[in-house]
Amino acid sequence: MVDEIMLEAEERMNKALDNLDEAFASVRTGRANAMVLDKIRVDYYGVPTPINQMSAIKTPDAHMLVIEPWDKGVLGAIEQAIIASNLGVTPSNDGNVIRLPFPTLTEERRRELAKQCKAYSEEARVAVRNARRDANSAVEKAEKNDGLPEDDARRAKDEIQKLTDKFIEKVEERFKKKEEEVMAI
Repeated sequence: MVDEIMLEAEERMNKALDNLDEAFASVRTGRANAMVLDKIRVDYYGVPTPINQMSAIKTPDAHMLVIEPWDKGVLGAIEQAIIASNLGVTPSNDGNVIRLPFPTLTEERRRELAKQCKAYSEEARVAVRNARRDANSAVEKAEKNDGLPEDDARRAKDEIQKLTDKFIEKVEERFKKKEEEVMAI
């Protein structure tokens, strides 16, 4: 009974970390990274399609992405989707490929991105704490309804707290790493 509660809590906490990693991947640092395009969808024959499923994305240097669609007819649609996404990059379309030049970030923009990363990490902490709260209430419910001994319930809650602390620490480590990456020139 307690093992199932612990497993479910750990799964939810892992999912919170995965979501944090995804959110951090979409934050643009000073370098060109194809993952910033992952959330952008292009209307491809009536179906919202990710850019990476309709084209090859190359990184010729640290500040440039080149998008080469397999169907040249969607160049305009890709360009419009990038402009509409507020990525902060102006695409240039030469009829064959779209180039995305990533300018170096200003100090002010770096601070904004660091603040955005902090918000993402706070969301992850809240998700981890919510998993802890649900696990604790499941233990209390088991104690009340299923006759779980009081000592076992207290031990389970201690384990849940240790698990929570471990995951909060992981969130903090990832935030610090991403913040350094964003603030590095």
